[in-house]
Formats: sequence, C-alpha cells, structure tokens
Amino acid sequence: MQKFAALVAIALLSAGCSQSATSGSSMSTVGYAFAPPAANTFCARQPGLCSTAGKTKVMALTEARMRDLKRVNASVNQRIQQREDIATTGRDDDWRLPTSVGDCEDIAILKKNELRKLGWPASTLLLTVATYGGTGHTVLTVRTDSGDLILDNRTGAIRNWKSTPYRYFARQSQSESGRWTRIGA
Repeated sequence: MQKFAALVAIALLSAGCSQSATSGSSMSTVGYAFAPPAANTFCARQPGLCSTAGKTKVMALTEARMRDLKRVNASVNQRIQQREDIATTGRDDDWRLPTSVGDCEDIAILKKNELRKLGWPASTLLLTVATYGGTGHTVLTVRTDSGDLILDNRTGAIRNWKSTPYRYFARQSQSESGRWTRIGA
C-alpha cells in the first residue's frame, strides 16, 4: 500500500490536481486516472468483481437499502481481520476477495460483492482510492440519490464522502468498466 500511496502522490502532483471533499454531496469526475497497478492484475483475474456495468447510475436510498449498507459494512468489518498485504501475501499490494484477513481494498471488494448479491447494480458500487495522512486507502463508494456514501473498513459509520477525512483521488468509472476516473473538486 505504501508503493500505491507514492504513485497516488506523484499522480496528484503531476496532474496539478488538489482534490478534497469540498464539493456537493456527489463526487464529480474530471477525466481519466490510472488504475492502481494491483487493480489491473486483480480485474484480469476477476472481471466480474471489477465490473461497473449497468444502466442505474444512482440508487434510491430507501430505509431497506440503508439497512443493506449498514448490515454489509458491519458484517464485513467484523468478519475480516485487517492485515496488510505484505504480512498475508508477501507483496506490497495484492487485491483479492478476502475470506478471513485482508486490507482496505480487499475489504472494499468484499463489500461490493455482497451488495451485488443483494441486488445492488455494479454501476452504483465503485472502488475508490484516496489518501489519508500520506497513506493510500481504498473504500467503496455507493452512488445514491442522497449523495455518494462511503463504506470503510476503518469505521462502522456510513458517511457522505464529504464527511470523511480522506483526500479522494480516483474511482472506477461508472460508464466504462476497466477504466478509472479522477475525482475533481
């Protein structure tokens, strides 16, 4: 994850882009971004888990759907023990679907997978990379009519992206599976 954080920092500086969670309740995107290198490898192995296909761009956030989000976020956070890739796989960054241990992106992937099984469209569930304190972090962004909500392994709270401490960099593209888009101010 440290190598990824360095890549994010370089990309932010070279793009002249200073994203922060300051604009509306939904993220805006401003062109393409490079996918995290480990994401490319994972998506080649597991294209279904990386898919953003679908016509629905924003889900209506009903009480039942909010319960889905809370249940999945809490369940995955409780079941999966946070452990960095170097300790589990011997690699700096290795994206995978976890069974008992994983790091932030693994946990975000599992949350996306479980929400898809509950009928959430892939196009509303976007893996998103950010930085916090100079360290890379991955969360799941859920696009809703109440704004973009963040499911995070660091907290049981589901928050609007503007209410999190992260500096957002990029997320999966909603319209082009396999592509990533920069998050703009």
